[in-house]
Amino acid sequence: MALKDMPVEKKKVRLSVIFPAFFVALLWLVKVIEVIDNSSLGFYGVYPRSIKGMAGIILSPLIHGNINHLLDNSIPLFFLGWAVFYFYNKVSYRVFFIIYFFSGLAVWIFARPSYHIGASGLIYGLGAFLFFSGIIRQNINLLAISLLVAFLYGSMVWGIFPVRQGISWESHLAGGTAGFLLSILYRRIGPKPTIHVWNEEDEEDEEEYWIENEQEPTEDNNNEVKNRDK
Repeated sequence: MALKDMPVEKKKVRLSVIFPAFFVALLWLVKVIEVIDNSSLGFYGVYPRSIKGMAGIILSPLIHGNINHLLDNSIPLFFLGWAVFYFYNKVSYRVFFIIYFFSGLAVWIFARPSYHIGASGLIYGLGAFLFFSGIIRQNINLLAISLLVAFLYGSMVWGIFPVRQGISWESHLAGGTAGFLLSILYRRIGPKPTIHVWNEEDEEDEEEYWIENEQEPTEDNNNEVKNRDK
């Protein structure tokens, strides 16, 4: 079936998968090249306050220390990327690449002297963006995503503190900060707050009652309507 002939919702789901799947595939391609060449590209990571280390702002999210490191990042990156591209398709690329470059630049400026590699900063950024966007917008679908993010990746919060050696907590903190700031910046773009239809219906019923009886609604009269409806 051609993409243009698909139902709108199904088409939206498939389109939102394309870029996250492509990006994760790119990470695996880089790792395959490392394995075949029996080499390590870790020296292309971010090395703070070094001219040579600036290349890592672009390259470091593509490089992972080992297969387990890449596996740990691939699933959350794909899932969170899909959610951003599905719910925020109008600004999804902006959100993705702002987090991508902001986290790398912040690490280059502020982090401790060491090579910083991996896409975990991007994961923290996308997770924070979805979590805080759901809270800010009060949208049921986004709140569900936010709760799922908190449930599946709740332990991520400890990753922004220097509690484990060999982990770039600076990347996590930078990505999370970027995601939080973007959730505020783009708070008016994307899914709208959920409207409780039953509230509107109750108000309309009350207005119709007082119009029929040619009375102005008062607190006592409102109680009368509620008792009548019961």
